[in-house]
Amino acid sequence: MNREILKTEFIENLKQFSQSLREYVSTPDNQWTIKGFIDVSQNIYSISSDSKVISKILEIHLFSKFLEFADRHNFQLILAEKQNWYPDISLVSKTDPLIKFAVDLKTTYRLQDKPDFCNGFTLGSHGTYFKDRKSTKNIQFPYNQYLAHCCLGIIYSRNALNLDDETTVYNRYQQHQEFFKIQSVISNFEFFACEKWKIASDKSGSGNTANIGSISYIPDILQERGIFSQLGESWFDEYWMHYCKGEPKSITSLKDYLKSKGKSQDWINSHIPIRRSKGNFTS
Repeated sequence: MNREILKTEFIENLKQFSQSLREYVSTPDNQWTIKGFIDVSQNIYSISSDSKVISKILEIHLFSKFLEFADRHNFQLILAEKQNWYPDISLVSKTDPLIKFAVDLKTTYRLQDKPDFCNGFTLGSHGTYFKDRKSTKNIQFPYNQYLAHCCLGIIYSRNALNLDDETTVYNRYQQHQEFFKIQSVISNFEFFACEKWKIASDKSGSGNTANIGSISYIPDILQERGIFSQLGESWFDEYWMHYCKGEPKSITSLKDYLKSKGKSQDWINSHIPIRRSKGNFTS
């Protein structure tokens, strides 16, 4: 079957799958169903609001659903062998092992003072395996073996917690009703799935590692209107392969990179969506 047809079919299935997950992780009032950790004495400890902790627990919470998705669509699910390897999940066709898809689980939170914006995602490295598509460094399979590089994204709201919420221990001897008083640390989930280049920005996603950053305006994320969305994946690949390189100055802006490639200002303006950042609109 044609690669583009396979990719389109897979992404559509992944989108449908993502829309089934909110009900799985949420109570009827849109709170997270995970309330805390439990020990052998059946004491329940509330969860930290630390985003790294939440991300890992969500990953564990959803793992059985990913297994169901893989089985339903006849894929073998392969987890990254090491913690810092890309991607989180490789889905390999059981009938044709040359058919592979990369899926990263990405989570972030809404900004409290600007709820149309989130803290953003990191969309994978632009380092060795991204530049050398045959490399096996820090990646499960070489980058060019994947038909598509996708993310399944989760945007959530942080709940305001007081000290008692974070330090109270509940145990089996308390009344059953007390369990339901445990405050969920997050709520109001928004799930989506897309190819990662469609929500990418032209800025790094973290200060000290070679990670690609995402846009942060939530409506644009959900509509896949990243800075490369009108240019296409080839421009995304080319830009991030050259990021922080070039003369006479390092390339850290898509507009500057396009100018260096001889594109006119009018052409650039017509191919780059309006950038929305922290409530401000810039060209």
